[in-house]
This record gives sequence, structure tokens and C-alpha cells, in this order.
Amino acid sequence: MTIEQSVDILRDLVTVALTVAAPILLVAVSVGLVVSLLQAVTSIQEASLSFIPKVTALGITMVVAGPWILKTLMNFTITFLNRLPEAAR
Repeated sequence: MTIEQSVDILRDLVTVALTVAAPILLVAVSVGLVVSLLQAVTSIQEASLSFIPKVTALGITMVVAGPWILKTLMNFTITFLNRLPEAAR
């Protein structure tokens, strides 16, 4: 395996990881921001108020984006395994 092949595999890995994690992270940050803003406006500082909406939103996001995430990860794995024999030379 050459350095160029290693760098290509690592670049693809980081790109797929960021692409797959982006929807989940964006939902968690946006829901957390909205809940924090509502808590600041209403002066209600209850810990469960920030936890329950995040868990609900992330659950919905996983149900909606789950098939796409699995498809993306499967495509990356198949591509990686197909490139493995040429990298072993």
C-alpha cells in the first residue's frame, strides 16, 4: 500500500464519518439551542426540559435518517473492501 492509497482511504473515511454524523449533530445542537433560549426567556431551569426534547428529536432523526446512514456506511465498507486487494500488493 502506497502513501497515496492510505491518504485516499483516510480522506474517504473522514468524509463519510462527518457526512453521517452531521444530521445527528445538527439536530442536537439546534434543539439544545432552542431549549436553552426558551429556558432563559422563561427563567425555568429544569434539567429534564433540555434532556427530553433532545432525546425525542434525536430518536426521530435516527428513524428518518437511519436508512440513509446505513446505506452510506455500507457503500463505504463495500468500496473499502473492494480496494483492499489492490492495496495489499
